[in-house]
Amino acid sequence: MNDDLRGMSRKELEKLLAKVEKALETSRARDQRDARKAAQKAAAEFGFSLNDISDDEKPTAKNTKVKAKAKKAKSPSKPKFANPSDKTQTWTGKGRQPEWYRTEIETGTNPDDMLI
Repeated sequence: MNDDLRGMSRKELEKLLAKVEKALETSRARDQRDARKAAQKAAAEFGFSLNDISDDEKPTAKNTKVKAKAKKAKSPSKPKFANPSDKTQTWTGKGRQPEWYRTEIETGTNPDDMLI
């Protein structure tokens, strides 16, 4: 098969590709139809229709509140310390200590003196 493809022209390959895409589309539609029939049959065994089952899966007000909370972005922390020699350099007190903070502590500056 591989050698057959190498011997084909671009036009022939494009025709073959179009036929394959159409066959895939037909196969997908057939599989979807069969799956729907199987699902309808399974739901009917329990006395439901597919619409009854799909209505149960709609999100409730409680579920949407939980999802909305989870998506809410956290606000950035406010700076807690400022560099005494350059007030534009700040640090929240969380995470890695900035170099200027470590340098100030090593030189004997009290952390309380750098509080904003």
